[in-house]
Amino acid sequence: MFQGPLTESILKRAVDAGSVEINIHNIRDYSLLRHKQADDKPYGGGAGMLMMAEPIVRCIEAVTMEGEKSKKRQKGQKGRDAKFCVSTRSPHRIYLSAAGKKLTQPKVERLAKKDWILLLCGHYEGIDQRVIDGWIDEEISIGDYVLTGGEIPAMVIVDSVVRKIPGVLGKDVSADLDSFSKAFDRKREYPQYTRPEEFRGLKVPDVLISGNHKKIEEWRREKLL
Repeated sequence: MFQGPLTESILKRAVDAGSVEINIHNIRDYSLLRHKQADDKPYGGGAGMLMMAEPIVRCIEAVTMEGEKSKKRQKGQKGRDAKFCVSTRSPHRIYLSAAGKKLTQPKVERLAKKDWILLLCGHYEGIDQRVIDGWIDEEISIGDYVLTGGEIPAMVIVDSVVRKIPGVLGKDVSADLDSFSKAFDRKREYPQYTRPEEFRGLKVPDVLISGNHKKIEEWRREKLL
């Protein structure tokens, strides 16, 4: 599921440039059961299946350990040969959950300052609560609705966070003037237009072609939603 969004456009360029490193891990690979089972029936009954604690925790611990080893291997590398290197002892661990706090632009900006983020995608009826209690730092939701799994919310977080990393968009001011940015008082961006000045009877507002930058700025501020 991740290959399309993570291997195209801005995200691909960010990875190729070394601005970010993205790794995907299959939780089933960390199951100790014969058929790599990662889910089971919930205690107390109920519909659906629940992801088990052991394979998830084994995955989190293995990823964390490998990241720490990578940090040691790459310590001291400089210049063009230097690779992405985490600088924190452990990742900021996020579980994509309907019970989490809603994703907002201020939260995206805070996450973009993290050196290392681990995203856990739930599935079925969710995951064993003991994983959340012992191995998760934060729960995040992308909206008040239910999806089949946490993969799409994870892609949303990756896309929104990576574009806030300095240099990813080419001109950092592009990310600073987004909808919901601090510069726009957390409001939606104003309408924008490009050539031609008239299209099928619809004209560009006169103020935008007036050359009066003060008036243009006032108009844009008025149009923030």
